[in-house]
Amino acid sequence: MTPGTISAQITDYANRADPYPLYAELRKTPVLREDDGTYLVSTYYEVRSLANDPRLSNDTGNRAPGYARVGHPAEETGLPPSFIFTDPPVHDRLRDTINRPFGPPHSPRFLDGLRGDLAQVVSELLDAFEGKDQVDIVEDFSYPLPVTAICKVLGVPREDEPLFHGWADALASGLDPQAAADGNGQQKSQQARQDMGAYLADLIETKRRHPGPGMLSALAPDMTPADLEATAVLLLVAGHETTVNAITNTTLTLLRHPDILERFQKDPDLAVPLIEEVLRYEPPVQFVPWTTALADIDVAGTTIPKGSPVWLMLAAANRDPKRFKDPDRFDPDRKDNEHLGFYTGIHYCFGAPLARIELHVAVPELFRRVKFSRLIEDPPPYRANAVLRGPRHLPVAIEGLTA
Repeated sequence: MTPGTISAQITDYANRADPYPLYAELRKTPVLREDDGTYLVSTYYEVRSLANDPRLSNDTGNRAPGYARVGHPAEETGLPPSFIFTDPPVHDRLRDTINRPFGPPHSPRFLDGLRGDLAQVVSELLDAFEGKDQVDIVEDFSYPLPVTAICKVLGVPREDEPLFHGWADALASGLDPQAAADGNGQQKSQQARQDMGAYLADLIETKRRHPGPGMLSALAPDMTPADLEATAVLLLVAGHETTVNAITNTTLTLLRHPDILERFQKDPDLAVPLIEEVLRYEPPVQFVPWTTALADIDVAGTTIPKGSPVWLMLAAANRDPKRFKDPDRFDPDRKDNEHLGFYTGIHYCFGAPLARIELHVAVPELFRRVKFSRLIEDPPPYRANAVLRGPRHLPVAIEGLTA
């Protein structure tokens, strides 16, 4: 495999169902320079080191002239960058503010208090399987649950989901390097951010006048309207897109490993290590393509020049044999599973605690109540997005439902 071809193959839809052989090839050169000057970092210790290195920026405005910018520049959308595309001190100020109504130490019971509501949603979604011999796990289960959850967390009306579904798809595609290189795709993504921002601006103004439950009301007094709109756009999209993938990938992985599934159904306590192993084995975010070197950085015998784009290949690092024994084997008994499924460092996934709660509420109940027969398509059809990788649909045959 030669430089200039690997990133194109990774983003090529033909490899979406199984990119892991490509990642294995990529790891042979831990820091690979592409012909366009992009650096791909694919081994565990190097990815982890760079993700925690203050010389690596999440603001793609720091890229040298001529390089594509992933994300949504303020001058093109009318909104400031989302906090994941900022560096300290702006990043730290925004993230600290957002965390106050979301989790410890200011709101230690907020997320745990959602468990009952989420369990009710899961129960209702599974009740709807009654009398069916085939379901689509994505459409019928793993999509509606996270959408309902993030709407409740933010205080967004659940009935508006059809309105922002299309915006969310377009915005998520803007994270994919292929879309960033495609002028039409990037324009659609930027327009979606404007449209969703306008929708949320109206909702936030209503929350300012008439506060109610949810983070938008809680944050309205503490953030500028523009910062809150940008944050709300990010959380509304990221708050469900990645969790849809996580639930679907867990379901698919278990159905592909019937011996582990049978053990899990007999031992629900296996849920914690099993879900962590899925996050290593099939992470919902495959790589981070929006980082930039702020200075010359020496890593694994290579110097990444200042201003260069850097892709941190999380899914490749999660299967690095220098860190994980027999990494291509799905093993819920794996010890010391410090995976990068939710990234690491100051940009560690903000929504990881919520995602874990959703997974732990949804997955055990799904496999307790549903008697699965077989996968109807394997591999299933995947999303176009190479970054947020997961099945677009997961049709399965079922034989019944327990109470």
